Amino acid sequence: MGRPLASTAAMATPERLLDAAEQAFAHGYGAARLEDIAAAAGIRRPSLLYHFPSKDSLYVAVVHRTFARLGAALMAAMSLPHDFAGRVDAVVDCYASFLADNPAHAQILVRELVDAQGPGRDILLAEVVPLLDLVERFLRTQGLALLRPGLPVRAAILQIASAIILRSASGALQQPLWGPIDHARALARLLLFKEV
Repeated sequence: MGRPLASTAAMATPERLLDAAEQAFAHGYGAARLEDIAAAAGIRRPSLLYHFPSKDSLYVAVVHRTFARLGAALMAAMSLPHDFAGRVDAVVDCYASFLADNPAHAQILVRELVDAQGPGRDILLAEVVPLLDLVERFLRTQGLALLRPGLPVRAAILQIASAIILRSASGALQQPLWGPIDHARALARLLLFKEV
């Protein structure tokens, strides 16, 4: 791996390391090497270890940063001055855009969901469950009258979220499998809302 781009070099070292690690971990925790991450961030391995004393601590920081950013984005979407359906659309769009802009996040999520032995399993449980709780509480408290009767809300959230994750993680297969248009918003409305 080469030196970082000039615009990247101006960032603080921990942020450069997290960005480089995110890309490396997208290919699997086991395949990610600290030497390569350090080189991508424009430093040496000992300097990486100064900021993050182990591969696990770096991984924890990457996953935590991802979910902190996602949580803030979802909260902002839920707080928009739209009607309830418009805010649901905003939440779905926000989540889909977040993963489209950061495909490494989707790949890390899929890898951790499939590899129950991975180092991120407990981290994902600690980070994903609160976000699910947040979205479920939003749907139940602000849109109960508009939701389908008897809807298993949490299962519906996971269905929508996992479809978006899989689409985002699929890389070059995205277009041939899903086509050119992302239908997440339309599918979320069909799944969540009563027929009008």
